[in-house]
Amino acid sequence: MEVLLIGGRAGVGKTTVAWEISALLRTVPVAHVVIDGDHMCQSYPAPEGDPHRSEITTRNLAAVWSNYFRLGYRRLIYTNTLCVLPSAAVMFRRVMGSGVDVMRILLTASDATAHARLVQRELGSELDRELANSDQKARLLDRRSPADTVRVATDDRSVPEIAREVIAASGWTTA
Repeated sequence: MEVLLIGGRAGVGKTTVAWEISALLRTVPVAHVVIDGDHMCQSYPAPEGDPHRSEITTRNLAAVWSNYFRLGYRRLIYTNTLCVLPSAAVMFRRVMGSGVDVMRILLTASDATAHARLVQRELGSELDRELANSDQKARLLDRRSPADTVRVATDDRSVPEIAREVIAASGWTTA
């Protein structure tokens, strides 16, 4: 089994790139699943005893992945801001087994690019919080992403171009 973890600050294009990767893989064809990690723990308040939502994320991912696995899927594209950090690999090995091949992709963007994208996306009351969190997470990811993380810049690039670079790094179209 293989999992492609796509992380990065808010506004970097994780979800958009993941869907484009999926579109490109369908043309080859390469069987795969796309899961947006934000949907695995979106609740308020956080479950009691799980303030960082790691346990509910693991449980939900295990439930969803087991359904796909029973249907024969062996490749997963997973997006979440911090999923490239070492703790995420532990979760995926817990859910998918110790033999899972984990590849980390960190999408990057300058502050100006991320801010411009967030201003367009965040139309509600969360813009200021999203801008601050995006900046904070960018610094954290820059410092704590493992050395084997593939960094892909998204500034001034098309979504298909970025997706092709990620697919090339994954090797999924040659498997």
